[in-house]
Amino acid sequence: MPIALYALALGGFGIGLTEFGTIGLLPQIGGDFSISAATAGYLVSGYALSVAIGGILITIAVTKLERKKVLLGLMALFVIGNFISGIASSFQIMMIGRVVSALCHGAFFGIGAVVATDLVDKDKKARAISVMFTGLTVANVLGVPFGTAIGQHFGWRATFLCISVIGLMAFMAIVILVPIDPQLDSELNPRSIRGELLVFKERQVWYSLLVTIFGFGGMFGGFTYIAYTLTQVTHFSDSSIPFILFLFGIGVFVGNYIGGKSADKNLQATISGYLGVLFIILIIFAFTASNKIAAVTCILLMGILGFAPVSAVQMRVMRYASNAPTLASGANIASFNIGNTIGASAGGLLIAHEFGYASPLWSAAALTGIALVIFYLATFDERTTLKNSRKP
Repeated sequence: MPIALYALALGGFGIGLTEFGTIGLLPQIGGDFSISAATAGYLVSGYALSVAIGGILITIAVTKLERKKVLLGLMALFVIGNFISGIASSFQIMMIGRVVSALCHGAFFGIGAVVATDLVDKDKKARAISVMFTGLTVANVLGVPFGTAIGQHFGWRATFLCISVIGLMAFMAIVILVPIDPQLDSELNPRSIRGELLVFKERQVWYSLLVTIFGFGGMFGGFTYIAYTLTQVTHFSDSSIPFILFLFGIGVFVGNYIGGKSADKNLQATISGYLGVLFIILIIFAFTASNKIAAVTCILLMGILGFAPVSAVQMRVMRYASNAPTLASGANIASFNIGNTIGASAGGLLIAHEFGYASPLWSAAALTGIALVIFYLATFDERTTLKNSRKP
């Protein structure tokens, strides 16, 4: 694989720390600002909503610009946002920092996915996307537990300041390793906002976005309050959380790797198979959350099953938007975070209404089930359309 993919992966690593690193620190941040668990969850759902907005609007704004320069600008925005979060004196200021850093997220992964697939042959495109997303998975394997441990020992502010430094490292790696976009001025590949927007006339693009929203909304919804579930329901100590998150991260890394390989072989089976089993595991986890062995096992499986379809869904939306993939790719990243917002909000609502700290797992299973139904409808629609097109 081209070395430039690993520069993108480093950027993804920093972004992964920003998105998921907060999850393990919610109890500490909530205590510092004297806010409830549901309010602390807004740092996750608010971030995700900002990603959704930025993933579409910023991608539209930079459609005609050279992609390497755009990636560098986005990383600069990322560094600024995390620095603001690290020095925040109030919950409101911290939320501003989260919003600023989130604005780069969707566009970075959306544009980065297009850059990644342009660097490899046709039969390796899903694996190229999975390499870029490796940074996100490594953030879960090493970064999130390490960031949580730093927050617990040196204060949560130290975690965000460390993430800013990682963002600077990613900036330099992109400067050195990522090539200038050769298609920017090509008459054969003109870019226009109108051309990008036309992809939304394709029904299968919308199906893919909805699968992303509900499928990954389910996974993120179950994971957002996992620190509360593990301490309040399973009765693990606070010091155990980084190690359990490390296990989840191992699952994410494994899932991303095997998902990228299987997606290049069978895109449809990768999506339906992993989402189907995830639906079952979330239900099992909801029933067995009080059992330590069962809870840890389910968390590992959540990591594998939740991230295995990521590159497959990203490839699916880009395949049906092949003439103008940039905005569709960014929209799919935005959809991940719309789902994150829905999942986190649903879980927070159940907690606020005193259904217990295991209740987000039930809403997560429901969202994943909806994603499966939508995917099967998309498959049926595609087959019906193909069948009708062959009729004389």
